[in-house]
Amino acid sequence: MLFDTHCHLYDAAYDADRSAVLERARAAGVGRMLCPATDRQTSEACVELARHYDGIYAAVGIHPQEANRVQPGDIEAIRRLAEQEPSVVAIGEVGLDYHYDTPARDVQKDVFVKMIQLALSLDLPIDIHDREAHGDTMEILRQYGKGLRGVFHCYSGSLEMTTELIRMGFYFGFTGTVVFPNSKRAKQVASRIPMDRILIETDSPYLTPPPYRGSRNEPAYVRYVAEEIARLRGLDADCVIRKTAANGLRIFGIAETV
Repeated sequence: MLFDTHCHLYDAAYDADRSAVLERARAAGVGRMLCPATDRQTSEACVELARHYDGIYAAVGIHPQEANRVQPGDIEAIRRLAEQEPSVVAIGEVGLDYHYDTPARDVQKDVFVKMIQLALSLDLPIDIHDREAHGDTMEILRQYGKGLRGVFHCYSGSLEMTTELIRMGFYFGFTGTVVFPNSKRAKQVASRIPMDRILIETDSPYLTPPPYRGSRNEPAYVRYVAEEIARLRGLDADCVIRKTAANGLRIFGIAETV
């Protein structure tokens, strides 16, 4: 069973054929999918999808690119979803993104800390987005993240950073970028970190792996991520599929049976 641990199934890119996308995922052996949110509205959308489709789970939270749009009551509404909906297995997608000039870094940091505090108070793992912000992300985790667990989505850190995060209890999600020929750092890290800390994900509809690069991504393509990690580590693809699925079940606290 494949477990796509990060796919934005609510995205408008799927409005015309969402059911068909999910059918293709099932046909490809994807038994579970985690849908992470970016704000209050998409948190509600993730939960709604999980209500209607077996094997879909939700993460709720505020993405750093939405940090300056937070309205009064949003965080409490997200808390209520996490408390009341059994499909919610993580707080995410949250973190820092310094690729753009906005939102202001202080605003992003403030929301990130609030999301960490939410995850800790609910005893849920966290799904972290860290784009060009490794230093501040690590500093915030050191200061506020004692006892926190979770995953770094679309991991792009160094081996040195990985070593510290392993000690802190984190897992590492690899997307279609690890399949890209020039993704040397991602390939190096994926080939060397402990196998029991690796997750596979698509970040659908983004980051489509070869051979579909240039088209819309979807959960069925998570198999290509598993196959590349297997190639890098000299393993059988089925072994990587089984191990990464077990890792996902463990970190998100999901029972073996759907």
